[in-house]
Amino acid sequence: MIVYTDIRLPNAEALTAGASAPALAALPARAPSFWFLTIALLVVSLLTGCSASKRPETATSSGEPISIKVTPVISQKLDVVLKIPGEIRPYQDVPLYPKIPGFIEWIGVDRGSVVKPGQLLVKLIAPELTAQCNEAQAKARAVAQQLKEAEKRLESAKAQQSESEATFAADDVTYRRLKDAAKTPGIIALNEVHIAEEAANAAGAAVRARAHVVEAVQAEIHSLKEQEAAAREALKNIEEIRQYLYIRAPFHGVISERNQHAGSFVYPPSGNQYPPMLRLKENSVLRIVCYVPEEATAGVFQDAKIDFTVAAYPGTVFTGQVARIARSLDIPSLTMPVELNFRNPKWTLNPGMFPEVRWPMRRSNPTLFVPVTAVVESLKAPFVVRVRDGVLERVEVRRGQTMGDKVEVFGDVLAGDLVAVKGTDEYPAGTRVSPVVASQASSQSASR
Repeated sequence: MIVYTDIRLPNAEALTAGASAPALAALPARAPSFWFLTIALLVVSLLTGCSASKRPETATSSGEPISIKVTPVISQKLDVVLKIPGEIRPYQDVPLYPKIPGFIEWIGVDRGSVVKPGQLLVKLIAPELTAQCNEAQAKARAVAQQLKEAEKRLESAKAQQSESEATFAADDVTYRRLKDAAKTPGIIALNEVHIAEEAANAAGAAVRARAHVVEAVQAEIHSLKEQEAAAREALKNIEEIRQYLYIRAPFHGVISERNQHAGSFVYPPSGNQYPPMLRLKENSVLRIVCYVPEEATAGVFQDAKIDFTVAAYPGTVFTGQVARIARSLDIPSLTMPVELNFRNPKWTLNPGMFPEVRWPMRRSNPTLFVPVTAVVESLKAPFVVRVRDGVLERVEVRRGQTMGDKVEVFGDVLAGDLVAVKGTDEYPAGTRVSPVVASQASSQSASR
């Protein structure tokens, strides 16, 4: 260790005062370590002076408190418009597929065609379905013919049954009379009574036989009627299936896609999805879908009027009406889907546009506001500088929504509290100050 016992600083005033080069040159020669130590002392002196000049003071040199501009904390209702991106969708969007396999015989619309409900769009042909329909018709006609023949046989059997019943009635009366007359000896021969009895029995047997025939024919007719009903139902089903060959518009709208042409073979969609023949969209009413942030969901109301704009019409403001609210937040984005209805009779807007929704954000109760510049961001937590009884306090707050040059704050502050217009961490808590209440205009200019 080197110890200098004889250190002299000639012309020190010239060094500290910024002496010129000749003055420095006139200095006596010294060892390099001497000059190194001298420069180190000067640097330490300068740094000490700078830190002393920046050290906060609790009062001016005359002993008076520091003057600081303050403004009161204001209580008012939040009224902010958030700009939320959205998406325009058709009110109804339907891909049109065939219900049965077939070939396109005719297609009468193309992309951009405007259609009405029930309008015929596509006609298909299915030869096997036509054959099934012809077969069902032939079967229904055959059963109907058999039924007519069975009904005629029933009429004949009933007539024969009636004739047999009449014969039986006559033979039975003859037999009873002869039997009664035979009770007087010698009037009627017993052989005639026996013959009459046999005739009556034969007539009764014929009546019973005819009755069985009538029952059999009636059962056959009942069976044929069931067959006829089944044949007609099968024919009806095939006729209904044939209606699937005619594809009609389910609602008023515009054709946005056409992916098939005449002669193409099409079939119902299955596991291997293929593009629809046509896609129909209803554009007279549109769905404006937007995703409202969690902090703005308290202001969502049914039937509320909401404005929005689109890039295609700059400067034009459109208005939709809240129609559907999800009532549930999407966890990843912490937003709630909300749909607006927009009447679009002239088709001014089109699905697929991305509107900017002007969502009004309001609160049910007033909240506290301070100038934006009053909130100091720090690593620990944001805070404001409050002045009470001439003493500075740091109050941690949580920022809310910004409204103009003011910002919502939540924390241990009350309406009317005085806070510094320009928050700063230059002065420590407990500093004595002289608050000067700034006017509204001056606080706004200070915040700017």
